[in-house]
Amino acid sequence: MSKTTRFGISIDSELLKKFDKRNKLKGYLNRSEAIRDLIRDCLVTEQWEKNEGEMVGVVSLVFDHHRLDLPNKLTEEQHKYHSIIISSLHIHLDKHNCLEVLLLRGEGEKIRKLAENLISHKGVKHGRLSLTTTGEDIS
Repeated sequence: MSKTTRFGISIDSELLKKFDKRNKLKGYLNRSEAIRDLIRDCLVTEQWEKNEGEMVGVVSLVFDHHRLDLPNKLTEEQHKYHSIIISSLHIHLDKHNCLEVLLLRGEGEKIRKLAENLISHKGVKHGRLSLTTTGEDIS
């Protein structure tokens, strides 16, 4: 564990009030942890923008499984990227709709490409890629 450094910042009082309100709603016990999380989020975003190193992503898809061979098309697309898929979860939401969640780990470009290919299929009602880090370079 690295040494903790204390530092002070100047901030507009109205901005600080909004920040404190946000932190209370999100359950932060103090400003320090909220600021640490904001810094970490910024670093992870920069890592994704630079496309450096191994990265992690979660793709979620909601689709009608009765739609024109869509489940088979989604499966075929996943097989093209099998090397970056860690795990998948398929849930039947109702008589027609399914939720599929894919956990991905690998090159950022491949993760983004797979997500775009899956989400853009006709019949996918909603899709989202959530980007994160392996945690190795974040304290």
